Amino acid sequence: MKKLTQFAVNYPVTILMAILGVVLLGWISYDKLGVDLFPDLNNPRIYVEIKAGERPPEEMEKQFVKNMEALAIRQKDVIQVSSVSEVGSAQITVEYNWKKDMDEAFLDLQKALTSYSQNQEIEELNITQHNPNSAPVILIALTHDEIVDLNKLRKVAENYIRNGLVKLEGIADVELSGEEEGEVVIFTDNYRLESFGLTLNDIGQSIQSFNQSVSGGSITEMGMKYIVKGVSLLRNLSDFEEVIVGYKPVSATNTEQTGNMVEKVPVLLREVATIEFRNKKPANIVRLNGKRCIGLSIFKETKFNTVKAVEQVDKALEKMEKALPGYHFSKVSDQGAYISNAINEVKDTALVGILLAIFVLFLFLKRVGTTLIVSVAIPVSIIATFNLMYFGGLTINIMTLGGLALGAGMLVDNAIVVMENIFRNNESGMSVKESAITGTAQVGGAITASTLTTIVVFLPIVYLHGASGELFKDEAWTVAFSLISSLFVAIFLIPMLYYYIFRNKKFKTEKSSVKFKAYGWFLQKVLNKKWIVVVFAGALVGATFWILPLIGMEFMPPSGAKVFDIEVKMSEGTRLERTSDAVGNLEALIREMLGDELEVIYSHTGKETGISGNIQAVFKGENNGSIKVILKKDSKYSTEKVIEAISQITEGIPGVAISFRQEETALKSILGTDEAPLVVEVQGEDLEILESLAGEVMDKMKTLSGLYNLQSSVEEGSPEI
Repeated sequence: MKKLTQFAVNYPVTILMAILGVVLLGWISYDKLGVDLFPDLNNPRIYVEIKAGERPPEEMEKQFVKNMEALAIRQKDVIQVSSVSEVGSAQITVEYNWKKDMDEAFLDLQKALTSYSQNQEIEELNITQHNPNSAPVILIALTHDEIVDLNKLRKVAENYIRNGLVKLEGIADVELSGEEEGEVVIFTDNYRLESFGLTLNDIGQSIQSFNQSVSGGSITEMGMKYIVKGVSLLRNLSDFEEVIVGYKPVSATNTEQTGNMVEKVPVLLREVATIEFRNKKPANIVRLNGKRCIGLSIFKETKFNTVKAVEQVDKALEKMEKALPGYHFSKVSDQGAYISNAINEVKDTALVGILLAIFVLFLFLKRVGTTLIVSVAIPVSIIATFNLMYFGGLTINIMTLGGLALGAGMLVDNAIVVMENIFRNNESGMSVKESAITGTAQVGGAITASTLTTIVVFLPIVYLHGASGELFKDEAWTVAFSLISSLFVAIFLIPMLYYYIFRNKKFKTEKSSVKFKAYGWFLQKVLNKKWIVVVFAGALVGATFWILPLIGMEFMPPSGAKVFDIEVKMSEGTRLERTSDAVGNLEALIREMLGDELEVIYSHTGKETGISGNIQAVFKGENNGSIKVILKKDSKYSTEKVIEAISQITEGIPGVAISFRQEETALKSILGTDEAPLVVEVQGEDLEILESLAGEVMDKMKTLSGLYNLQSSVEEGSPEI
């Protein structure tokens, strides 16, 4: 150890160049590190989604689900297979061990289910791996001051806004919801059709034959080749009105030579039908603060920097809003802002901790120079850690930053121990060079052992399996990397800087460091009465066991965000308009209840479309709706109190099931475990007995205090004839 320190002191330029190289690489690595909320989690779940017409759940289970479950359970490392069957659709969840390679599992399951993809009775068979990044990074509500026609808004959203956003780096897709499309509606008159001897099939065939663009080959003339094309596309209502759908005979009197002739006159579509241009029935209905709008769900590419993607979208939307007067983009949810706030809070906390450590060091040493050396050593150690993070494939997230903050506290320890010992030797009369070499060598073994001990404590987390291992693995690596960096900085950089700064300065003894003489006297007295220390320590341990049951337990602490979602489900078979009215009434109730405490209320009624990221989207139909409620940051109400109040008001409404989801369960959603805090399962073969027992269990649970919003997975089936 002494030779290493001696090398650092004797060759300061070499050490300085090495440190500057590490800092430069660290700065480049930091710029290339991805930024996300959580580490890249390997969630061991694969979902099989089946759609097959309007078959009842029992038939879906017998024909498809049971056989697919049997194939899935035989796959390697599968620990559980579960399924949910509804009218015309089913979802099978295949869960593997956390150590399983999910790419390999996906391919194996896909091969096993190949035969079902050829089944003509199955309309859709989708096999998807759970991807937490499939949720939209930004949700935007598009409105206009005057335009209320959602078809006009759709044209602008599709042709200008969407096309502009998907060109941005890192943006995968932009999905529209709540839009309406225009269509030509032809209202036929049965009496007029019969009078001309026409049928609906004749009209359909006539429209198809006229609305065509066909190739006619090519012709050559004067050495030029021309492509022949026949175009007869219907572009407006007048084109539809002039479509010939048949011919009617007309008697006409001609000259005496020809006598009476029978002519055929074309029958136009406008003679037998009324043609209108109107909007189609929407697949879903979206509202912002009670007003119809179009929702824009913006998705990023996998593993692309979320914060960078959101920043690009924000700049693009700002330009678009200036280019489109009257159009407004209201941000409903923003993963980038949430991630930035969380990461900035961790950064600020780490920075405050470092500054406090430097301040305390200055109080004890009472010298600016020595304090400055430690101040330089801390950022060098952190920047060096970014190199190891980049080459280790880590990203900047709240777990790695937490590990960096934890490691920063301990890397200060190494720097302070070395600096204090060098300072003590110099204070005792050694020369600056001798105190730098000897002081570092004396504690070098101790700080190396201490650092390795801490690394050994954290590193086994890397080998953990399950959700905790996936979540804390990156934090353990970051702590190990930061401690290794701090050890090298303490052994090489600090003695070199001390010698370089103080070599031409005389040591002033009048500024002595802080000494705790009273502690030595206290320790001498206590050691003479060892039983007091033992009894006191035993009392502390006993008090800990007594307090432990009173402390609550959570996988992750609540985020405290003033945001929550309300899921509304009405009876099966309920039409979209009726569900929308129910959601609208609930919106009005929330607005009246919260008043000025409410910032934004956004609702989505009907089917989820595209890559929504919701693994239950396959089961959402016209009878489903969701409401996102965002309270003001300075609201006097907590989300728990608001949820409890809404739950009490809406409890017992027949035909409506309401559930709540708080923003702080985002981690559970990422881990694929976003179910209720307490779940009671009743298992058996007879559905009628299960339904009866589930009802009894729910009645018993309703009598317990502290439980609200109880739901049963036993639901009424769709109405059928």
